[in-house]
Amino acid sequence: MLDARNLDVALPDRSRKPLLGKAPMRMILRNVSLSVGAGECVGVVGESGSGKSTLARTLLRLLEPADGSIHLEGRDITHLPEAELRPLRARIQIAFQDSQSALNPRRRVGAAIAEPLLAYGQAGTFADALRQVGEVLERAGLPREYAQRFPHQLSGGQRQRVGIARAIAPRPALLVADEIVSGLDVSVQAQILDLLRRLRAETGLAVVLISHDLSVVRVLCDQVAVMRQGEIVEFGRVEDVFREPRHPYTRKLLRAIPLPEVDPGWIDSVDIEEESV
Repeated sequence: MLDARNLDVALPDRSRKPLLGKAPMRMILRNVSLSVGAGECVGVVGESGSGKSTLARTLLRLLEPADGSIHLEGRDITHLPEAELRPLRARIQIAFQDSQSALNPRRRVGAAIAEPLLAYGQAGTFADALRQVGEVLERAGLPREYAQRFPHQLSGGQRQRVGIARAIAPRPALLVADEIVSGLDVSVQAQILDLLRRLRAETGLAVVLISHDLSVVRVLCDQVAVMRQGEIVEFGRVEDVFREPRHPYTRKLLRAIPLPEVDPGWIDSVDIEEESV
């Protein structure tokens, strides 16, 4: 489905820009390789600043790599001009972390979801696009009538569902989910992850899940890539990486997963307190 090989990405370092002249370039990704099969979910984890979001935008060709290659469904898209790349963008979509800023506050939900259908020629008219919007909303777990709401009238979890609905509206083969459960309540996170699991089962959607939380990746993903300072330091099946991590940084991330410290006698102590009351 998607095959990225030996990607190098450099971006201008604004913090070191001289008074006159261009900002020097700084390497963000170094020799990064990642493959995603049809219907597969691959997690990309790492601390803030490790290059996860830069990798996501490079896979989408929102950024052009300085070196390496990207193949989408067998076609080399590494340096395709936008005119040739545009028809292919329907095949790979993204759901962003900040659902509020990702949606136009002045547009109703229905118009936001209809936009990609019109842009990629999957609806002839706006009315035709709106007829498809109701079905897409229901697939994302929202009532059809939410098409008439504005983003500010929705909760964070509902806005994230709208973002996912907009991404899956043009029926992509691959969804890049960039920290889509970050900042949501635990119960809402579970609902969003369950939605992605259901979409994969129903449509065969492949997913690249960007996250800093290994617990989230363990729930949903088949394989996981661990990033540190712009490089992938470990890659493998989720169960293998969790059971026997090879890289010290992966072991450090696993140790950082918050787990409750349970007093072995806490049940007995609760019973005693209830009896005394």
